[in-house]
Formats: sequence, C-alpha cells, structure tokens
Amino acid sequence: MTHEESAATRDDDRLIRESGLEARIAVLIWPLLRSMGFRLVRVRLSGQNGLTLQIMAEREDGTMTVADCEELSRAVSPALDVEDLIDKAYHLEVSSPGIDRPLVRVDDFAAWQGHLAKIETVVMVAERKRFRGRIAEAGADGIVLERDQASYGDEPSVAIPYDTIADARLILTDELIRDALAKDKQARQAAKKLRGDEAGGDNDNDNEPQT
Repeated sequence: MTHEESAATRDDDRLIRESGLEARIAVLIWPLLRSMGFRLVRVRLSGQNGLTLQIMAEREDGTMTVADCEELSRAVSPALDVEDLIDKAYHLEVSSPGIDRPLVRVDDFAAWQGHLAKIETVVMVAERKRFRGRIAEAGADGIVLERDQASYGDEPSVAIPYDTIADARLILTDELIRDALAKDKQARQAAKKLRGDEAGGDNDNDNEPQT
C-alpha cells in the first residue's frame, strides 16, 4: 500500500468499505471527492448492462442533486482514465444514495434512528447473520435493532456491534419517504441560507410565499 493509499484509508470514516479492485478505486477517488465537498458512500462494480462502475456519494449535508452527480462524474472520469484500474470497457454511474440508502457511517445510523433497516453481519450475532427491524438506538459502539419479524424464541431486540456489520440498508416505507423529503428540504434551505450569508446579501425577499 502506498503512502497516499494508507492516508486515504485512515481518513475513511466508513464502517463498511470495499475490497479488491473496488477498494483501489475508492482510494483513488476519495481525495478528489473530499476536495469537492462530497462524501463517498459506496463504490460498486457490477455486470449489469455490460460492466458498470457505480460511485455513490453525497454532500456533507446529505444532499445530492443531478447537477452534483454530473459535476462529480466529469471530475472523476479523467482520474479513472489516467490510472486505468479497470482493464475493460465500463459505464460510469455517479448517483446519490437514494431514500432506501446504504448505511455506512455511525452518523448514518444515528440520523435514521427509528426507521426500518436490513442488516447483515460478518459473524453470528444472537445466532443469526441477517436482521430486519427498526433502529431503536445508535450508540458509539453499535446499534440496537427492534425486530419487526421476530421468529419464535427470538428476543424482540438485538444489540449489533458496528464492527460486525457487513451490509446495512434502509427499507423503503411511507414514513421513510416523508422523513427523507423533509430532511432534504431542510438541508437545501440551510445551504441556500449559507450561500446568501456568504454573499453578504439580504435574503428577506427570497422567502417562499406562505400558503
């Protein structure tokens, strides 16, 4: 591992990271994303529609617009071409995490506490490796998941340490859609206000009309 790769790995605050070629791609693009104000969520190579390289990212405030995806794609593509890590033709896809997003950081679990999620672990936890339930708590070392489909004899809740989690994703529900849209609106309004403050302008006239 080079010094640059080691530094990028140390700075990667994700609980769930890539391996193999996907990890090398993540290490390559990590500094570029960070310099542009984005956080890496996931890198994935898949064989759908030929070979597709999916880079999932978001801004620090959790937003990710179509324009952001296009900006990031234009920046990442030349870096990938120069390093030539993928030895065959592929399609680059830059996307937001989506509403039923992967949970890859401790603050992801905290931000979506109270919502349903699917969790897979690398080792047996409470005699299972797959869980589905509501995120009841998100602490410093792990989460407490309240099972919504507990089998006979299962405890209604289970403590899952972060270092055992192999994959985690929110489950799409009406409640999640409502909360995700509200969070996105709040983040966009905060970003707009910040831009206005930085410009030194008077934004009193920019308020949306009340209905």
